[in-house]
Amino acid sequence: MSNGPRRPMDVSPFWLQAMLLTFLVGFAILGYLALRIYDEHAPVPGRVVDEQGRVLTTREEILQGQEAFLTYGLMQFGSIYGHGAYLGPDFTADYLHRQAELMRTYRGGGPEAEERVRRELQANRYDPAADSLVWTDGQARAFRDLLKHYQDEFLNRTQSGAGLGPNAIPDREDSRRITAFIAWTAWTAAARRPGTAYSYTNNWPPEPLVGNQLTREAVVWSVLSLIALLGGIGLLLALYGRYPHLLGWHGAEERRLRFVAPEQVPLTPAQRSTAWYFFAVAALLLAQTVLGGATAHYHADDGSFFGLDLAKLLPYNLVRTWHLQLALFVVSAAFLAGGIFLAPLVAGREPRGQARLSYLLLGALVIVVVGSLAGEALSYRGVLKGEARPLYGAQGWEYLDLGRFWQYLLIVGMFLWLVILYRALRARLATESRGNLPYLFFYSALSIPLFYAVGLACRSQSTFAIGDFWRFWVVHLWVEDFLELFTTIMVAYLFVLIGVVSDKTALRVIYLDAILYSVGGVVGTMHHFYFSGWPALHMALGAFFSAAEVIPLTFLTVEAWTFLHMGARQEMVGGRGLFPHRWAVMYLVAVGFWNFLGAGVFGFLINLPMVSYYEIGTQLTANHGHAAFVGVYVMLAMALLFFALRYLLRPEDWNDRLVGFSFWSLNLGLAWMVFVNLFPLGVLQLGDSVANGYWHARSIEFFRAHALMEWLRLPGDVLFIAGVLPAVWLTGRAILRPVPARPTAGASLESPLFREVLPGPGTAKP
Repeated sequence: MSNGPRRPMDVSPFWLQAMLLTFLVGFAILGYLALRIYDEHAPVPGRVVDEQGRVLTTREEILQGQEAFLTYGLMQFGSIYGHGAYLGPDFTADYLHRQAELMRTYRGGGPEAEERVRRELQANRYDPAADSLVWTDGQARAFRDLLKHYQDEFLNRTQSGAGLGPNAIPDREDSRRITAFIAWTAWTAAARRPGTAYSYTNNWPPEPLVGNQLTREAVVWSVLSLIALLGGIGLLLALYGRYPHLLGWHGAEERRLRFVAPEQVPLTPAQRSTAWYFFAVAALLLAQTVLGGATAHYHADDGSFFGLDLAKLLPYNLVRTWHLQLALFVVSAAFLAGGIFLAPLVAGREPRGQARLSYLLLGALVIVVVGSLAGEALSYRGVLKGEARPLYGAQGWEYLDLGRFWQYLLIVGMFLWLVILYRALRARLATESRGNLPYLFFYSALSIPLFYAVGLACRSQSTFAIGDFWRFWVVHLWVEDFLELFTTIMVAYLFVLIGVVSDKTALRVIYLDAILYSVGGVVGTMHHFYFSGWPALHMALGAFFSAAEVIPLTFLTVEAWTFLHMGARQEMVGGRGLFPHRWAVMYLVAVGFWNFLGAGVFGFLINLPMVSYYEIGTQLTANHGHAAFVGVYVMLAMALLFFALRYLLRPEDWNDRLVGFSFWSLNLGLAWMVFVNLFPLGVLQLGDSVANGYWHARSIEFFRAHALMEWLRLPGDVLFIAGVLPAVWLTGRAILRPVPARPTAGASLESPLFREVLPGPGTAKP
C-alpha cells in the first residue's frame, strides 16, 4: 500500500459536502418521525371486553394472531392495511365492511340503524389507564360470527379455494388468534384517533357504512406534492440547460477508443469464479419467472391449474413468497457477482485468495436460498411450530419472509462480500481522495448489508406499525434508495471502465443523483405509511418528499439518449462490431427507461395520498412493483451478466443474436404485462374501489369477473420466460467451456478494456 499523498478529488468538495448534508437532514427527520410512531401508533389493548365485561381477546392473543397471520403466509395471500398480496382480500377492509353489515342487520336495518352503527364504530372506547377496550354488543356479536366466517372461508376450509389449499391453518386456536388480530386492525380503521375527526388509519379504508372518507389532509398534501414535483423538475431542467457540460454524461464524447478484443483481456481467478454466480442468477431468474406465471394463473383461475388442484400442492401464498424472495436473490446474486468482477478492474490488482473467498460466498448463498425456501414451505404447512416457525421457517413480512436464521446468514454473507471488495480495493483506496469514485463504489457496497440488517428490528410480534416501519427500511431505503444509488455507481463505473466517460463526469452524475435521491427518498419512506396507524404528519411529509423521488428519475431519462449515443458512437469507430458491449449498454438504456416509467410515473401515481387511499394494494401497486423492480434491477442484472460474459465466454460461444433476442423478449414481455394486464386492470380496480368500496375491489369476485383480462397476460409471461433462456444457456456455456487462462501475474489490470485513445476523427495514436 502506498504511503504517499492521496490523489485530490476529481470534482469540487462541495459535491461531497452537499451529499452528506442531505443525508444528515433526511435521516434526522426520519429519526424524529420514528420516535413519533413509537409514541402515537394505534394501541393494542391489554384486553378487549364486551359491555358485560366478558373478555373477548387480549393483547397477547392479538400479537400471537399477528405472528400466526405472518408465519402462515397470509400476508402473501391477502393484505392488512393494504400491504401484502393481491389475490386474497384485504382483511382489514373485508372485516370492517362485513362487521358493519352484520351490525346493521342486528339493529333491524334502515337509515337509523346505519347511523347508529356508524356512531358505534367511530366511538373510541379504549381506556389507556385501564389498558382496556370495550366493544359494544353489536361489535362483540359480529366478532363471534366473523370468527366462524374466516375459519370456514379461508383458514380451516376442507377443500382448496381462492388460491389456498385445504386446512391452510391446521391449528384452530391459531385461526382464532388470527381473527382477533384482523378484528383489531378493523377497529383501528374505524375508531377515531383521540383529538381528531379521523381514524387511526386516516379514515382508510373508504367505507360509507363506517363514515370513512378522504380526509382534508390527504387532499391538501396531494396538491402540494404535485406542486413540489413540477417545481423540482422545472428547477432541474433549468440547471441542466444552464450548465449542460457540468451535469449529465458529458465531457468524454470526443474520445475515440480502440477496444481490446474480449478474448485478449486477462481475467483474475475471482473474476472467473463469477461465471457460477451469473449462472445462478440466470437459473434463479428462470425459476422466479415460472413462479410468477403461476401467481398470474391464480388470478385467471383460482380454482385449478388446467384441472390440477395446484393449491393443494403449491398454494398461492407459497408460490408468491418464493416468487418475491427469488427476485431479491436474483438481484443480490447479480450485485455480488458484479462487485467481484468489477473490483479488480477498479483497483488494477487482485490479492491472493480472492477466488476461495468468492466460492465460499457462493456456497453460503446457495445454503441461504435453499434453506429459506424450504423453511417457508414448512412454516406455511404448519410443520414448524412455536419459536421455530419465525426462526427457521418464515417471518412472513412481505419482502422479509425468510426466517431470522436465514436472514442472519444472508447478512453475514453480504459482509463477507464486503471483505472481498475491500481486499481488492484496499491499495487503490489508500491513494485516492475519500470523495472519488473508488470510495463511492465501496461506500455504496457498504450500505447494502447495513441497510438490509436494519430489517432485524422487524419482529413478527412487533406492534404492526412499528414492525412495518422497520420492514420498509428494507423495502424502501434498501431496495428503492440505496440499491438505486449502487445501480447509478455501477452504471457510471461501467462507462468509465470502457472509456466512454471520464472519472470526473461519472463522479458529477453520481453526486447529483445521490443528492436528489436523498432529498426525496429518505423522508419519502413515509409514503408507505399513510394508512397503517400512523399520525397524519407522516402522510404529509411522506407525500411531499416522495414527490421529489421522481426528479432524479426524470434526469436519468433525459440522459438515456446520451447512454445510447455514447455506445453507438463507439460502434462506429472502425465499423460495427468493434464495440463489445452493445447489448450491455442497451440494457442500461432499458434501466433508465423503466426507472422513469416504473419507479417515476407509476410510482408517483400511487404515492399521491388521494389516489393511494383508493388503490393501495390493487393491481396498480403490482404494476409499479413489476415495472420498477423488474425494469430496473433485473435489467441491470442482465447488463452486468452480459457485460461479464463477453470476457467469460470463448468468442465462438458468444451469440449476438441470442443476446438480442433475450433483450427484446424481456423488455417486450414486461411491457405486455404492464400495458395489457396490470395497468388497465389496476385502473378498473381503482374505479371499482371508488364506486363500490375498497373491500369489493379487493374481493376474489372482482378477479373472477375480469378473468379474460388476466388470461390476456399469458403471452407476455411466455415472452418474458423465453427471454431468460438465452442467459441460462450462455452462462452454462461459460461454466462448461471456460475461457483459457490468460496470464495476469506482474501485469497491471488498470484500464485493460481499451488500450489506445484516438484524439479525434481521422487521427490515431501509434
